Amino acid sequence: MSDLGKGIKKLGFGFMRLPKLADGSNDLETTKKMVDEFMAAGFTYFDTAYVYDRGGSEAAIRECVVKRYPRESFQLADKIPVFELKTAEEYQPLFDTMLERTQAGYFDFVLLHALNKDSYAKVQETDGFGFAAKQKEKGLAKHIGFSFHDSAEVLDKILTEHPEAEFVQLQINYADWESESVQSRKCYEVARKHGVNVTIMEPVKGGTLAKMSPEIEKIFKDAEPDMSIPSWAVRFAASHEGLITVLSGMSNMEQLHDNVETMKDFKPLDQEELATIQKVVDIFNKTERIPCTACKYCVDGCPMQINIPRLFSIMNNYKVFGNKELAQKEYKNATKDRGKASECLHCGHCEMMCPQHLPIMENLEKIAQELED
Repeated sequence: MSDLGKGIKKLGFGFMRLPKLADGSNDLETTKKMVDEFMAAGFTYFDTAYVYDRGGSEAAIRECVVKRYPRESFQLADKIPVFELKTAEEYQPLFDTMLERTQAGYFDFVLLHALNKDSYAKVQETDGFGFAAKQKEKGLAKHIGFSFHDSAEVLDKILTEHPEAEFVQLQINYADWESESVQSRKCYEVARKHGVNVTIMEPVKGGTLAKMSPEIEKIFKDAEPDMSIPSWAVRFAASHEGLITVLSGMSNMEQLHDNVETMKDFKPLDQEELATIQKVVDIFNKTERIPCTACKYCVDGCPMQINIPRLFSIMNNYKVFGNKELAQKEYKNATKDRGKASECLHCGHCEMMCPQHLPIMENLEKIAQELED
């Protein structure tokens, strides 16, 4: 098995959901403080992507990490947006932009972003793996791999056809471990079968596993009063073998403190703790939720500018807590300057972009029925 990731502590800082200022821009001063605490605790892995925050994430990496720390003191992962490419000639300008935005000089981990059955076909046509391999030969990428959102069968095909892939980034959390749509466990097992190490994304499922019903939170608190609710999810993810790191998209100092405290002296979950999680999963699975991870890939191309992840989050909270008055208030705030669920044109762009393969248009219809006056 690969020893890739050896020496890297198992908490990575995802620059996807950074703290924001009132005008919606990234709060770089708070982010710098978060980076400083993260690094001071011995954590060194940072993750970004060309498409995150329309380039703002890569710029934040430059300002908060690259300009402030010796390059050899941290690892940086960046992702090539293969879903935006039509020809092989488009790879180089995008990669050059990634290097320019971050000013990192090189990337420790370069990923082909969000592969699934369809995007993999495009990667094959444009020789995406060949391009990534050339960057490794040039010293611009130390390791090459891909992030993945599809079935274990598709993952097995990709890893079989491309043994040069050194790692894969997978969505793994206890809610999706046995999910037939996400297939966390099955995909993890495929990666391990191929001897490929794993970076874990969405360990808290876009925040879904950070705050749940009083019934579920009581189960966790009765078992471990001093552990936070999201720390259970992070520890579940980190308890697996063959990991490079577990990414957390931290948006404020509170989240950073909780994650650092959880992972600085990390101990895998024991059998009793795993049994506690299983109790939660049994209840969680009985609650109908929209399994959105708030990646926001659906938002940019929406002609009505509907904030789909935000509306899904409001609907999920309504289903769990049953407070319709609060849900409607939050819905009005979320749609004050954006499109309403009922204004969806059914163009289908959102569903085409969704890594989770969600029936977004159908869910928007339900939200309109439940929460609009």
